[in-house]
Amino acid sequence: MPAVLKHNWWALAIRGVAGILFGVLTFMAPGISVAVLVMWFGAYALIDGIFSIVAAWRAPDGRARWSSLLLEGLVGIAAGILTFLSPAFTATILVFVIAGWALVTGVLEIFAAIRLRKVIRGEWVLIAMGVVSILFGIALILEPALGAIAIALWIGSYALVFGALLLILTFRMRHWMRSRAMDPAYGSA
Repeated sequence: MPAVLKHNWWALAIRGVAGILFGVLTFMAPGISVAVLVMWFGAYALIDGIFSIVAAWRAPDGRARWSSLLLEGLVGIAAGILTFLSPAFTATILVFVIAGWALVTGVLEIFAAIRLRKVIRGEWVLIAMGVVSILFGIALILEPALGAIAIALWIGSYALVFGALLLILTFRMRHWMRSRAMDPAYGSA
């Protein structure tokens, strides 16, 4: 995997820049229609998928685990295409999946607090977390449009952080590649 990343640092850089742009655009216009935001996500997933496949394709022969990059790329492309074909479906499903997750998580947190009340002190914190999770899930179900905007901001945050981390990895890979190329012990890389 390091050899794949080392030789394709530019693909990491493009993925990182795409993530940062997606995140910044999300924060610049949080009130935009969810359909446009979903399209931004679709474009990001598609670009990310394409460059993951490029990195896998350009992997040196005999290198292990390039197939994980290929699979990641195929999933990204599929998510992007599905988003473009049905943006309303993608937005609705995303909101309701997160709402369901919050409801189930909240109930499980409350059950855990009840089971742990004899073992730990302060189980009320776990109960409070459960109640907050349940209220969040109910709010998403009752107001999915507002929930979609909140989720969009979280997705934008994720893309921004992920993109920045990819750029950091890019610079580290380039530095590593250059330092190895200049090291006489390794010869020219």
